[in-house]
Amino acid sequence: MNMDFKGRVAIVTGAGGGLGRQHALALARRGAKVLVNDLGGAADGSGGSGSAAQAVVDEIRAGGGDALANSASVTDFAAVQAMVQQAMAAWGRIDILVNNAGILRDKSFAKMALSDFALVMDVHLMGAVHCTKAVWDIMSAQKYGRILMTTSSSGLYGNFGQANYGAAKMALVGLMQTLSIEGAKHDIRVNCLAPTAATRMTEGLMPEEVLRALKPEAVSPAMLVLVAQDAPTRTILCAGAGVFEAAHITLTQGAWIGTGEHAPEELAARLSEVTARHGDMVPQSGAAQGSHEVGLAVARTVQLQGA
Repeated sequence: MNMDFKGRVAIVTGAGGGLGRQHALALARRGAKVLVNDLGGAADGSGGSGSAAQAVVDEIRAGGGDALANSASVTDFAAVQAMVQQAMAAWGRIDILVNNAGILRDKSFAKMALSDFALVMDVHLMGAVHCTKAVWDIMSAQKYGRILMTTSSSGLYGNFGQANYGAAKMALVGLMQTLSIEGAKHDIRVNCLAPTAATRMTEGLMPEEVLRALKPEAVSPAMLVLVAQDAPTRTILCAGAGVFEAAHITLTQGAWIGTGEHAPEELAARLSEVTARHGDMVPQSGAAQGSHEVGLAVARTVQLQGA
């Protein structure tokens, strides 16, 4: 895999600190020109300042790299479009988009205000939509693009007190699944990264010794692989403490139950068979799942007719 990013232009959102900063630095060290975006707000999304993004730009430039700062909110599509034009005016192309910006408004669902649910969805999901939409035509025209969504184990597997965050993060997986299909003809590859890292968003949530093991820079190798020239597409990588895994949304082989009057009772009786993991698969599309179901039904019908 070619891990040289010379001549590539990258936008990294939420790059003023934590994971985003490490992503921006890693790309710059390997030759990419980087637009560092960060609203400069608190972990809950309040406030804002351009100083965080500028500090990372100064760090990249001090190392001999090329970078620009931007403090647009990813929730503001007009501002995001202006950010993309800033990169285009400076460098003439955009090869990589790392959707990393995010906030937390943790609380149990019973106690969570709907405004906090909506805001987290707006930043994580719509923020990624805005940024991706703003670069999509550029990448399509140049027949090259690498887009990374930042998902989370909270979305993939759930986490107490993070219904809003988990919903947004799993939605990004669904966005990735479809965009990877639609972007294939233009060599736009879309992947997801689920990081486990100690950042200001995880302060107070884990013991200090665990936080020390979960350095943000330990996640960035996965980011580099997922946005490289030879990157895969439709891949979900998990990363933390130097460990890397892949997550899959699988489909079991299932069983034909039919549509008769007693189908609910038979399904309940055979539920363990339906949910058995032996021989499970990863469908290449939603249509592929439908084809599997129709295929089982047709095969069973033929079998019954021949009996």
